[in-house]
Amino acid sequence: MTASVPAPDQQDLPPERFVSGDPYALDPAAVKEPPVGWRASSKFFGPGLIVSASVVGAGELITATSLGAQAGFVLLWLVFVSTIVKVAVQMEMARYSIVTGEGGMEGYNRVPPRIGPVSWVFLMWALMAISKLVQTGGLIGGMAAALSILAPLGFGPLSPAAVTLWAVVVTVIAIATLISNRYGLIENVATILTMTFVLVTVLVVIALPFSEFAYSGGDLASGFGLKLPLGAIGIALTMFGLTGVASEEITAYTYWCLEKGYARWSGPNDGTEDYRRRARGWIAVMQKDAMVSWVVYTVSTAAFYILGAAVLHPQGLVPEGNEMILTLSETFAGVFDEPGRIIFLIGALAALGSTIWAAIPSWSRSWANALSIIGVFDWTDARKRNGWMRFFIALLPIIWLLTFLWINEPLVMIMVGGIAGGIFLAAVAVSALYLRGRIEPALRGGRFLHVALIISAFAIIALGIYSAATTVIG
Repeated sequence: MTASVPAPDQQDLPPERFVSGDPYALDPAAVKEPPVGWRASSKFFGPGLIVSASVVGAGELITATSLGAQAGFVLLWLVFVSTIVKVAVQMEMARYSIVTGEGGMEGYNRVPPRIGPVSWVFLMWALMAISKLVQTGGLIGGMAAALSILAPLGFGPLSPAAVTLWAVVVTVIAIATLISNRYGLIENVATILTMTFVLVTVLVVIALPFSEFAYSGGDLASGFGLKLPLGAIGIALTMFGLTGVASEEITAYTYWCLEKGYARWSGPNDGTEDYRRRARGWIAVMQKDAMVSWVVYTVSTAAFYILGAAVLHPQGLVPEGNEMILTLSETFAGVFDEPGRIIFLIGALAALGSTIWAAIPSWSRSWANALSIIGVFDWTDARKRNGWMRFFIALLPIIWLLTFLWINEPLVMIMVGGIAGGIFLAAVAVSALYLRGRIEPALRGGRFLHVALIISAFAIIALGIYSAATTVIG
């Protein structure tokens, strides 16, 4: 589907969408009755775990820990607010994809006004995606740094030689293991890595009260006092922009929902009540999947924040970039001996590795869909679509590696992408509001979800305007 195709209602999707066996096609023969209840629905979860793997990585490991080190426990409440406020937009974009069979990029390209053959949102995505090439280079660097601490290869921890060698190794392994581009493999490995870093980070936080960096129930309670000290406003805005699902994860979630099968199992909209019932059922499964994802990455983000608040803040330490990983690993070695250091580094590697594992195929889908929108190839051709996805799976990690070796400042790289992502997130919120109106009322959800979407969208738009203004002024 290209940009020249007029925006259809979901009832009159082009016939190319009806292709047997294609996860991006609405096949009448592929319909499946949706499960009822949490237990039955849990068998069909998966897209959210990939998103969780993508969310909790260099951004949360370095950023959330750094914010905790700067602010202490006082802003712990904001971790939960900044993550939950974006979920309504994530769900709304996924709802659109389930009903229409279109990925997030196609949805963005339907939001007026248009600038030539594409939407203004598409152009904003292009600018954000280019800046993210810098940020995601920080993912390669962050994991290479953690590996250089654990196994310095005969060099010193964080030495340029060790970090460079590990960065190359990480890139090669990522391409080799992901090039098959199989959804099942991506979901299974993401689940394993996600559960690993959740387990490790929670164990570390539980162990802290038995160390010299013990925190109390009062410390945690002070973190939920909804206080926002005047001097912490900048930190709070940074946290809101960089924690939880970002614009790229919201976009990727639409593709993972399609590849899982939520849209195919709903089937094409034939105008019948049977279709509406199935679609509402699979949308409900998606919503449960998204909420489980929120719990997973919020718990992990809060754990990283508590590490910074309990361990680094009392010492007046706010290490930057890879020094954060080294400082925390050495701190835990001093408190819990060598096993403490190794356990922390395993958790750090799982967090960073999961983000790389999920980010590469996620971005490959967005980039491939973008090329199809401007007419490079036909998105409905499954063979060409998979070929372009695999092309980006190989290309993007190489670009990320080169940007890291060139800039070699992971924290700066993450912040650059975070600012651009925060600005584009506002465009995603606008898109979610617009695309909701393109779905028939019977499939839009209740008033509560509508109000939640409006509140979330306006909060995100306000942040985007602030980020843009401060970027221009600064």
